[in-house]
Amino acid sequence: MDFSPLTDAMASKLYDKIADICDQLMLQVAAEGVAFEDEWPYAIHLLGHLYVNDSNSARFLWKSIPSAIKENQPQVVAAWNIGQRLWTRDYAGVYEAIRGFEWSEEAQPLVAAFSELYTKRMFQLLLSAYSTISIQDTALFLGMNEDDATNYVQQLGWLADPASRMLTVKKQPIVTEQKLDPGKLQRLTEYVFHLEH
Repeated sequence: MDFSPLTDAMASKLYDKIADICDQLMLQVAAEGVAFEDEWPYAIHLLGHLYVNDSNSARFLWKSIPSAIKENQPQVVAAWNIGQRLWTRDYAGVYEAIRGFEWSEEAQPLVAAFSELYTKRMFQLLLSAYSTISIQDTALFLGMNEDDATNYVQQLGWLADPASRMLTVKKQPIVTEQKLDPGKLQRLTEYVFHLEH
């Protein structure tokens, strides 16, 4: 079985392409009638779906994995453990699941990239949902200890109040690029001119 597209994507760190590549390869070998279950990189496939925030596809993939694979490949179970935590919105549990397993050399870069991306997603969630939040809750959402979480958000402009142990969220300015259409400007000018005269 030729996994070179997957290997190339992993080497190039194109982690957002992994799920699609695995899906296509799986369809291809299934159409050829080749027995692929024993050598299929299920953990990488699951992690690829989780990386692109596609918990539904990860869940359906998990259900299709033969139970013998689930019993004999602990890394597949560990990858699904992350998926379960995402599914139940157990934000701190995602980090526990990531740190709670000794990932293979092949999966380690993908897991590290997912962890970093997930932290950024959680930061964006906090940014959009809160105006103030406790340091403890921030640390829980970001999967860090309280000092690291405080330093992380302070670097991004948040303010910390050590007395109340609260953080004040600094909303990022929304930058919208307005395109000036000469036709619209002309119509607006004509309209204003019409109103004045």
